[in-house]
Amino acid sequence: MQIAIVGLAGAGKTTVFNTLTRGDVSTGGFGGLELHVGVVKVPDERLDRLAEIFRPKKIVQADVTYVDLPAVPPSSEGRVGTEELPAEHLGRLRDADALLHVVRAWDDTAHPHPAGSVDPWRDIEQLDLELTLADLAVAERRLTRLRTAGRHGTPAEREANEREEALLDRLQAALAGGRPLRDADLSPDEEKALRGFRFLTQKPVLLVLNVGEADIGAAPALVAEIGGRYDNRHTLVDSLSARIEMELGQLEPDEAAVFAEELGIHGSSLDRVIRLSYQLLGLISFLTGGPEEVRAWPIPAGSTAVDAAGAIHTDLARGFIRAETVAYEDLVALGSMAEVRRHGKLRSEGRTYQVRDGDVIEILFSR
Repeated sequence: MQIAIVGLAGAGKTTVFNTLTRGDVSTGGFGGLELHVGVVKVPDERLDRLAEIFRPKKIVQADVTYVDLPAVPPSSEGRVGTEELPAEHLGRLRDADALLHVVRAWDDTAHPHPAGSVDPWRDIEQLDLELTLADLAVAERRLTRLRTAGRHGTPAEREANEREEALLDRLQAALAGGRPLRDADLSPDEEKALRGFRFLTQKPVLLVLNVGEADIGAAPALVAEIGGRYDNRHTLVDSLSARIEMELGQLEPDEAAVFAEELGIHGSSLDRVIRLSYQLLGLISFLTGGPEEVRAWPIPAGSTAVDAAGAIHTDLARGFIRAETVAYEDLVALGSMAEVRRHGKLRSEGRTYQVRDGDVIEILFSR
Protein backbone atom coordinates (compact mmCIF):
# COMPACT_ATOMS: atom_id res chain seq x y z
CA MET A 1 0.00 0.00 0.00
CA GLN A 2 1.59 3.23 -1.13
CA ILE A 3 0.16 6.72 -0.70
CA ALA A 4 1.73 9.75 -2.35
CA ILE A 5 1.70 12.98 -0.32
CA VAL A 6 1.02 15.86 -2.71
CA GLY A 7 0.26 19.56 -2.37
CA LEU A 8 1.28 23.01 -3.46
CA ALA A 9 4.51 24.64 -2.32
CA GLY A 10 4.31 25.79 1.28
CA ALA A 11 1.36 23.55 2.21
CA GLY A 12 3.35 21.66 4.85
CA LYS A 13 3.64 18.34 3.02
CA THR A 14 6.97 17.41 4.55
CA THR A 15 5.78 18.37 8.04
CA VAL A 16 2.82 16.03 7.54
CA PHE A 17 5.24 13.35 6.32
CA ASN A 18 7.36 13.83 9.45
CA THR A 19 4.23 13.68 11.59
CA LEU A 20 3.06 10.41 10.04
CA THR A 21 6.45 8.71 9.97
CA ARG A 22 7.93 10.19 13.16
CA GLY A 23 10.69 11.45 10.88
CA ASP A 24 12.89 14.53 11.02
CA VAL A 25 13.26 15.48 7.36
CA SER A 26 14.21 19.13 6.95
CA THR A 27 11.20 21.35 6.21
CA GLY A 28 10.70 24.86 4.90
CA GLY A 29 12.13 24.32 1.41
CA PHE A 30 8.93 25.48 -0.34
CA GLY A 31 8.83 22.73 -2.89
CA GLY A 32 12.35 21.34 -3.25
CA LEU A 33 13.03 18.34 -5.44
CA GLU A 34 13.80 15.80 -2.71
CA LEU A 35 11.68 12.66 -2.39
CA HIS A 36 11.12 11.02 1.00
CA VAL A 37 9.72 7.56 1.74
CA GLY A 38 8.50 6.22 5.08
CA VAL A 39 6.58 3.18 6.34
CA VAL A 40 3.89 3.69 8.97
CA LYS A 41 2.20 1.08 11.14
CA VAL A 42 -1.61 1.12 11.11
CA PRO A 43 -2.93 1.55 14.68
CA ASP A 44 -5.00 -1.47 15.70
CA GLU A 45 -5.84 -1.95 19.38
CA ARG A 46 -7.23 -5.41 18.59
CA LEU A 47 -3.70 -6.74 18.24
CA ASP A 48 -2.90 -5.80 21.84
CA ARG A 49 -5.96 -7.69 23.05
CA LEU A 50 -5.03 -10.74 20.99
CA ALA A 51 -1.50 -10.58 22.42
CA GLU A 52 -2.99 -10.94 25.91
CA ILE A 53 -4.67 -14.15 24.76
CA PHE A 54 -1.93 -15.75 22.64
CA ARG A 55 1.18 -14.40 24.44
CA PRO A 56 3.14 -14.21 21.17
CA LYS A 57 6.81 -13.41 20.66
CA LYS A 58 5.90 -10.43 18.47
CA ILE A 59 3.05 -8.26 17.21
CA VAL A 60 2.95 -7.35 13.51
CA GLN A 61 0.75 -4.45 12.45
CA ALA A 62 -0.38 -3.68 8.91
CA ASP A 63 1.54 -0.84 7.35
CA VAL A 64 1.20 1.95 4.81
CA THR A 65 4.06 3.48 2.80
CA TYR A 66 3.96 7.25 2.42
CA VAL A 67 5.94 9.03 -0.29
CA ASP A 68 6.51 12.76 0.16
CA LEU A 69 6.75 14.25 -3.33
CA PRO A 70 7.89 17.74 -4.33
CA ALA A 71 5.28 20.32 -5.25
CA VAL A 72 3.98 20.03 -8.80
CA PRO A 73 5.25 22.90 -11.01
CA PRO A 74 2.46 25.01 -12.50
CA SER A 75 1.49 24.23 -16.07
CA SER A 76 1.87 26.78 -18.82
CA GLU A 77 1.02 26.95 -22.52
CA GLY A 78 2.35 23.80 -24.18
CA ARG A 79 3.83 22.40 -20.95
CA VAL A 80 2.20 20.11 -18.37
CA GLY A 81 3.58 20.85 -14.91
CA THR A 82 3.30 17.31 -13.57
CA GLU A 83 5.39 15.99 -16.45
CA GLU A 84 8.18 18.40 -15.46
CA LEU A 85 8.81 16.34 -12.34
CA PRO A 86 11.90 14.08 -12.40
CA ALA A 87 11.10 10.68 -13.92
CA GLU A 88 11.45 8.84 -10.59
CA HIS A 89 9.09 11.28 -8.87
CA LEU A 90 6.47 11.10 -11.62
CA GLY A 91 6.73 7.31 -11.58
CA ARG A 92 6.14 7.24 -7.82
CA LEU A 93 3.13 9.52 -8.25
CA ARG A 94 1.58 7.39 -10.96
CA ASP A 95 2.31 4.13 -9.11
CA ALA A 96 0.69 5.32 -5.88
CA ASP A 97 -2.48 3.55 -4.78
CA ALA A 98 -3.95 6.82 -3.47
CA LEU A 99 -3.12 10.49 -2.93
CA LEU A 100 -2.90 12.39 0.35
CA HIS A 101 -3.41 16.02 -0.63
CA VAL A 102 -2.09 18.41 2.02
CA VAL A 103 -3.92 21.74 1.84
CA ARG A 104 -2.63 24.83 3.62
CA ALA A 105 -5.19 26.22 6.07
CA TRP A 106 -2.81 28.05 8.39
CA ASP A 107 -1.54 31.62 8.22
CA ASP A 108 1.87 32.81 9.35
CA THR A 109 3.34 36.19 8.49
CA ALA A 110 6.81 34.72 8.97
CA HIS A 111 6.05 32.14 6.25
CA PRO A 112 3.58 33.80 3.87
CA HIS A 113 1.61 31.75 1.38
CA PRO A 114 3.34 31.84 -2.04
CA ALA A 115 0.05 33.05 -3.58
CA GLY A 116 -0.17 35.93 -1.13
CA SER A 117 -3.19 34.68 0.83
CA VAL A 118 -4.52 31.53 2.48
CA ASP A 119 -7.45 30.03 0.56
CA PRO A 120 -7.82 26.22 0.94
CA TRP A 121 -10.50 25.87 -1.74
CA ARG A 122 -8.44 27.79 -4.30
CA ASP A 123 -5.43 25.57 -3.61
CA ILE A 124 -7.52 22.39 -3.88
CA GLU A 125 -8.82 23.49 -7.27
CA GLN A 126 -5.34 24.47 -8.44
CA LEU A 127 -3.76 21.09 -7.73
CA ASP A 128 -6.79 19.25 -9.10
CA LEU A 129 -6.37 21.25 -12.32
CA GLU A 130 -2.73 20.13 -12.56
CA LEU A 131 -3.72 16.47 -12.12
CA THR A 132 -6.49 16.87 -14.69
CA LEU A 133 -4.11 18.43 -17.23
CA ALA A 134 -1.69 15.54 -16.70
CA ASP A 135 -4.45 12.98 -17.39
CA LEU A 136 -5.66 14.92 -20.43
CA ALA A 137 -2.15 14.86 -21.89
CA VAL A 138 -1.94 11.07 -21.45
CA ALA A 139 -5.40 10.50 -22.97
CA GLU A 140 -4.76 12.81 -25.92
CA ARG A 141 -1.44 11.15 -26.77
CA ARG A 142 -3.06 7.72 -26.75
CA LEU A 143 -6.03 8.91 -28.82
CA THR A 144 -3.69 10.39 -31.42
CA ARG A 145 -1.94 7.05 -31.74
CA LEU A 146 -5.21 5.11 -31.94
CA ARG A 147 -6.47 7.39 -34.72
CA THR A 148 -3.38 6.62 -36.82
CA ALA A 149 -1.63 3.33 -36.11
CA GLY A 150 -4.78 1.99 -34.40
CA ARG A 151 -6.55 1.73 -37.75
CA HIS A 152 -4.21 -1.11 -38.79
CA GLY A 153 -3.89 -4.71 -37.64
CA THR A 154 -6.21 -7.69 -37.61
CA PRO A 155 -10.01 -7.25 -37.37
CA ALA A 156 -9.85 -8.23 -33.69
CA GLU A 157 -7.09 -5.68 -33.02
CA ARG A 158 -9.01 -2.94 -34.82
CA GLU A 159 -12.16 -3.76 -32.86
CA ALA A 160 -10.22 -3.57 -29.57
CA ASN A 161 -8.70 -0.25 -30.61
CA GLU A 162 -12.14 1.13 -31.45
CA ARG A 163 -13.44 0.17 -28.01
CA GLU A 164 -10.44 1.80 -26.36
CA GLU A 165 -10.84 4.93 -28.47
CA ALA A 166 -14.52 5.23 -27.54
CA LEU A 167 -13.67 4.86 -23.84
CA LEU A 168 -10.88 7.44 -23.98
CA ASP A 169 -13.11 9.85 -25.92
CA ARG A 170 -15.63 9.62 -23.08
CA LEU A 171 -12.99 10.14 -20.42
CA GLN A 172 -11.38 13.00 -22.32
CA ALA A 173 -14.74 14.80 -22.37
CA ALA A 174 -15.11 14.28 -18.60
CA LEU A 175 -11.63 15.64 -17.92
CA ALA A 176 -12.17 18.61 -20.21
CA GLY A 177 -15.31 19.35 -18.20
CA GLY A 178 -13.28 19.36 -14.97
CA ARG A 179 -14.51 16.00 -13.66
CA PRO A 180 -11.97 13.58 -12.14
CA LEU A 181 -11.94 10.05 -13.51
CA ARG A 182 -12.79 8.59 -10.09
CA ASP A 183 -16.27 10.01 -10.73
CA ALA A 184 -16.62 8.11 -14.01
CA ASP A 185 -19.00 5.17 -14.18
CA LEU A 186 -16.63 2.45 -15.31
CA SER A 187 -17.36 -1.23 -15.73
CA PRO A 188 -14.89 -3.79 -14.34
CA ASP A 189 -13.62 -4.40 -17.89
CA GLU A 190 -13.10 -0.68 -18.43
CA GLU A 191 -11.28 -0.37 -15.10
CA LYS A 192 -8.98 -3.17 -16.20
CA ALA A 193 -8.40 -1.57 -19.62
CA LEU A 194 -7.32 1.70 -17.97
CA ARG A 195 -4.98 0.17 -15.40
CA GLY A 196 -1.86 0.70 -17.48
CA PHE A 197 -2.49 4.43 -17.91
CA ARG A 198 -2.16 5.10 -14.16
CA PHE A 199 -4.42 8.14 -14.41
CA LEU A 200 -3.93 10.53 -11.47
CA THR A 201 -7.54 11.71 -11.12
CA GLN A 202 -8.68 8.10 -10.95
CA LYS A 203 -6.87 7.59 -7.64
CA PRO A 204 -8.70 7.91 -4.31
CA VAL A 205 -7.88 11.16 -2.48
CA LEU A 206 -7.58 12.04 1.19
CA LEU A 207 -7.70 15.82 1.62
CA VAL A 208 -5.85 16.84 4.79
CA LEU A 209 -6.44 20.44 5.84
CA ASN A 210 -3.28 21.55 7.63
CA VAL A 211 -4.47 24.04 10.26
CA GLY A 212 -2.56 26.25 12.66
CA GLU A 213 -2.59 25.96 16.44
CA ALA A 214 -5.07 28.83 16.78
CA ASP A 215 -7.50 27.14 14.36
CA ILE A 216 -7.66 23.66 15.91
CA GLY A 217 -11.05 24.35 17.49
CA ALA A 218 -12.51 25.59 14.19
CA ALA A 219 -11.10 22.69 12.15
CA PRO A 220 -14.24 20.47 12.27
CA ALA A 221 -16.33 23.26 10.73
CA LEU A 222 -13.74 23.75 7.98
CA VAL A 223 -13.69 20.00 7.29
CA ALA A 224 -17.49 20.01 7.01
CA GLU A 225 -17.44 23.00 4.65
CA ILE A 226 -14.76 21.58 2.35
CA GLY A 227 -16.27 18.10 2.49
CA GLY A 228 -19.61 19.50 1.39
CA ARG A 229 -18.05 21.20 -1.63
CA TYR A 230 -15.56 18.46 -2.52
CA ASP A 231 -18.14 15.77 -3.22
CA ASN A 232 -16.18 13.60 -5.65
CA ARG A 233 -16.32 9.83 -5.24
CA HIS A 234 -13.59 7.97 -3.37
CA THR A 235 -12.53 11.03 -1.38
CA LEU A 236 -12.24 11.73 2.33
CA VAL A 237 -11.59 15.04 4.10
CA ASP A 238 -9.90 15.51 7.47
CA SER A 239 -7.69 17.99 9.29
CA LEU A 240 -4.68 18.10 11.53
CA SER A 241 -2.19 20.64 12.78
CA ALA A 242 0.94 19.02 11.42
CA ARG A 243 3.32 21.24 13.36
CA ILE A 244 1.57 20.57 16.67
CA GLU A 245 1.25 16.82 15.97
CA MET A 246 4.97 16.67 15.13
CA GLU A 247 5.79 18.38 18.43
CA LEU A 248 3.48 16.00 20.32
CA GLY A 249 5.30 13.06 18.76
CA GLN A 250 8.58 14.30 20.24
CA LEU A 251 7.25 14.35 23.81
CA GLU A 252 6.90 11.57 26.35
CA PRO A 253 3.35 10.08 26.27
CA ASP A 254 2.29 11.67 29.60
CA GLU A 255 3.58 15.10 28.57
CA ALA A 256 1.97 14.77 25.14
CA ALA A 257 -1.41 13.92 26.70
CA VAL A 258 -1.29 17.04 28.92
CA PHE A 259 -0.22 19.28 26.02
CA ALA A 260 -2.94 17.87 23.75
CA GLU A 261 -5.60 18.44 26.41
CA GLU A 262 -4.48 22.05 26.83
CA LEU A 263 -4.85 22.57 23.08
CA GLY A 264 -8.26 20.89 22.94
CA ILE A 265 -7.03 17.96 20.85
CA HIS A 266 -9.11 14.86 21.59
CA GLY A 267 -7.59 11.65 20.26
CA SER A 268 -4.68 11.41 17.89
CA SER A 269 -5.13 13.25 14.61
CA LEU A 270 -2.13 11.26 13.40
CA ASP A 271 -3.76 7.89 14.10
CA ARG A 272 -6.99 9.10 12.51
CA VAL A 273 -5.25 10.10 9.27
CA ILE A 274 -3.44 6.76 9.11
CA ARG A 275 -6.73 4.88 9.61
CA LEU A 276 -8.42 7.04 6.97
CA SER A 277 -5.58 6.23 4.58
CA TYR A 278 -6.30 2.55 5.16
CA GLN A 279 -10.03 3.12 4.68
CA LEU A 280 -9.40 5.15 1.53
CA LEU A 281 -7.76 2.15 -0.09
CA GLY A 282 -10.86 0.03 0.60
CA LEU A 283 -8.99 -2.32 2.93
CA ILE A 284 -10.01 -4.42 5.90
CA SER A 285 -7.84 -6.51 8.22
CA PHE A 286 -8.19 -10.12 9.17
CA LEU A 287 -6.16 -11.29 12.13
CA THR A 288 -4.05 -14.32 12.97
CA GLY A 289 -2.74 -15.38 16.33
CA GLY A 290 -0.42 -17.96 17.86
CA PRO A 291 2.65 -18.33 20.08
CA GLU A 292 4.97 -16.90 17.42
CA GLU A 293 3.02 -13.76 16.48
CA VAL A 294 -0.28 -11.99 16.23
CA ARG A 295 -0.68 -10.10 12.98
CA ALA A 296 -3.07 -7.90 11.02
CA TRP A 297 -3.30 -8.81 7.34
CA PRO A 298 -4.66 -6.13 4.97
CA ILE A 299 -6.90 -7.32 2.14
CA PRO A 300 -9.45 -5.53 -0.07
CA ALA A 301 -12.99 -5.50 1.29
CA GLY A 302 -14.95 -8.30 -0.35
CA SER A 303 -12.01 -10.72 -0.43
CA THR A 304 -12.68 -14.44 0.00
CA ALA A 305 -11.12 -16.94 2.36
CA VAL A 306 -8.85 -18.11 -0.47
CA ASP A 307 -7.74 -14.51 -1.04
CA ALA A 308 -6.92 -14.26 2.66
CA ALA A 309 -4.93 -17.49 2.47
CA GLY A 310 -3.00 -16.10 -0.50
CA ALA A 311 -2.19 -12.93 1.45
CA ILE A 312 -0.37 -15.08 3.99
CA HIS A 313 1.36 -17.33 1.44
CA THR A 314 0.59 -18.58 -2.05
CA ASP A 315 1.02 -22.20 -0.86
CA LEU A 316 -1.91 -21.74 1.53
CA ALA A 317 -4.15 -20.58 -1.32
CA ARG A 318 -3.09 -23.46 -3.59
CA GLY A 319 -3.68 -26.12 -0.94
CA PHE A 320 -6.66 -24.43 0.73
CA ILE A 321 -8.99 -26.79 2.59
CA ARG A 322 -10.95 -24.49 4.89
CA ALA A 323 -10.65 -21.44 7.14
CA GLU A 324 -11.27 -21.88 10.86
CA THR A 325 -12.81 -18.51 11.76
CA VAL A 326 -13.98 -16.68 14.85
CA ALA A 327 -15.13 -13.08 15.21
CA TYR A 328 -12.66 -10.94 17.14
CA GLU A 329 -15.38 -9.85 19.57
CA ASP A 330 -16.30 -13.47 20.37
CA LEU A 331 -12.67 -14.45 20.98
CA VAL A 332 -12.03 -11.51 23.29
CA ALA A 333 -15.30 -12.07 25.17
CA LEU A 334 -14.56 -15.79 25.72
CA GLY A 335 -10.85 -15.33 26.40
CA SER A 336 -9.33 -18.33 24.63
CA MET A 337 -9.64 -20.53 21.56
CA ALA A 338 -10.57 -23.43 23.83
CA GLU A 339 -13.58 -21.50 25.12
CA VAL A 340 -14.45 -20.41 21.58
CA ARG A 341 -14.63 -24.06 20.55
CA ARG A 342 -16.56 -25.05 23.67
CA HIS A 343 -19.21 -22.41 22.99
CA GLY A 344 -19.51 -23.31 19.31
CA LYS A 345 -18.26 -19.93 18.09
CA LEU A 346 -15.55 -21.35 15.81
CA ARG A 347 -16.83 -21.55 12.22
CA SER A 348 -15.50 -23.67 9.39
CA GLU A 349 -15.65 -21.57 6.21
CA GLY A 350 -15.04 -22.60 2.60
CA ARG A 351 -13.29 -21.03 -0.35
CA THR A 352 -16.00 -18.49 -1.20
CA TYR A 353 -16.54 -17.16 2.31
CA GLN A 354 -16.31 -13.35 2.30
CA VAL A 355 -13.88 -12.32 5.01
CA ARG A 356 -15.05 -9.70 7.51
CA ASP A 357 -12.96 -7.04 9.17
CA GLY A 358 -11.62 -8.46 12.45
CA ASP A 359 -12.09 -12.13 11.61
CA VAL A 360 -9.47 -14.20 13.43
CA ILE A 361 -8.54 -16.94 10.98
CA GLU A 362 -6.47 -20.11 10.83
CA ILE A 363 -6.03 -21.54 7.33
CA LEU A 364 -6.02 -25.32 6.99
CA PHE A 365 -4.33 -26.54 3.82
CA SER A 366 -2.80 -29.59 2.18
CA ARG A 367 0.93 -29.53 1.55
